[in-house]
Amino acid sequence: MAKLNNPDGLNLGDIFVTVFFFAILMLLLKKFAWGPLMGIMDQRAQLIADEIEAAEKSRLDSQNLLEEQRALLKEARDNAQSIVENARKQGEANSEELIAAARAEVNRMKESATLEIATEKEKAVAAVREEFVSLSILAASKVLGKEISEEDNRALIEETIVKAGESR
Repeated sequence: MAKLNNPDGLNLGDIFVTVFFFAILMLLLKKFAWGPLMGIMDQRAQLIADEIEAAEKSRLDSQNLLEEQRALLKEARDNAQSIVENARKQGEANSEELIAAARAEVNRMKESATLEIATEKEKAVAAVREEFVSLSILAASKVLGKEISEEDNRALIEETIVKAGESR
């Protein structure tokens, strides 16, 4: 190439060669550096976008789980309150049943005691009659000075007792 002399000291040949090599360097950089670098940058951008999307999905899932847990907790509280209320009602019912059973048992025992008292009274009256008959026979024997048959005497005394009981 011919040397072009420029009064300013600029060499146009050097400028063309520099521009040519710069253009070749740019083409080589575009093919071997910018293309893979931009691919890596696109992959990185896609990875970041995917991570943001996953984080948002995870946040929504966490929020849904929190709402479900709150609903389950409310349901558990309601169930616990229902169980406590049912236990209280059952306790009251059992208490009333026990009181009724105790009253029935007291009444039964009272009736049984009354019946037993009446039976014992009849036994005591019969024993007193028997003793009275025996004493009357003994007294009659001594007064009469002779013995009458115990059977006749007993019949006579019982008849007297019955007549005395009727006169009351």
